[in-house]
Amino acid sequence: MNSIPLIGIPVDVKQLEGKPFHTVGEKYINAVAHGANGFPMLIPAIAKGDQLEPLDSRFNIKEVIQQFDGIFLPGSIANVDPTRYGQIQQTPDLPTDKQRDETSFQIIQLAIELGIPLLGVCRGFQEMNVFFGGTLHQEVHNVGPYFDHREDQTQSQEVQYQPVHDIHLNPEGILSNLAGADTVKVNSIHGQGIDQLGENLLIEATAPDGLIEAFSVNSSSAFTLAVQWHPEWKFTENPFYEAIFKAFGDAVQKRKESRLKI
Repeated sequence: MNSIPLIGIPVDVKQLEGKPFHTVGEKYINAVAHGANGFPMLIPAIAKGDQLEPLDSRFNIKEVIQQFDGIFLPGSIANVDPTRYGQIQQTPDLPTDKQRDETSFQIIQLAIELGIPLLGVCRGFQEMNVFFGGTLHQEVHNVGPYFDHREDQTQSQEVQYQPVHDIHLNPEGILSNLAGADTVKVNSIHGQGIDQLGENLLIEATAPDGLIEAFSVNSSSAFTLAVQWHPEWKFTENPFYEAIFKAFGDAVQKRKESRLKI
């Protein structure tokens, strides 16, 4: 058996020049490879696309997923389809990705069932909350008392990803231990956020306006964490961000070692 940990990353399905492409941001791949020290393996969308039957009708997806030592759910431009949490779409100008939804939801289920370490970021954070029965604010900036958590699109990417607000850490959570502090500052690049928290989730961090910024999963047997901000951005320059990926990587390595003993 290969001794290199394998970390699965579900991809987005995007239309490029009118054709569907499977894509994922390079920054996520780099953070998995260099921060969690696992080999990134891109998981194609398993839901039905425009031309072919879904992959899960041809392959046993559980058989595939159980070969991974970790799962990383990255961010995306597309939002979770609001019908998944009982709402109609309030932002028709913003994209959704039903193939990514279906893929991620099946993978989350299998990761929890199989005890595979799981880390979600931004969209991945929102996917996990909806999977566990939670709901989302589709436009946080239009819901009092929350402030605008979106980036300033007139600024450079470097400025957009700078830490801009504190988060308050739950002293009983994973993140408090990693930070060694009660508060840390993070970036903020999201228009949606948690409304109702899903079941069996522990709040790990909140923004000053009370918006939930991170949670872990009480019922999971393995490391299972989701954060709203983007710790993958230049994580080597931010000790807190780096610690998140190291903790995930340590859990991934532990699973790899346990599987090697079988």
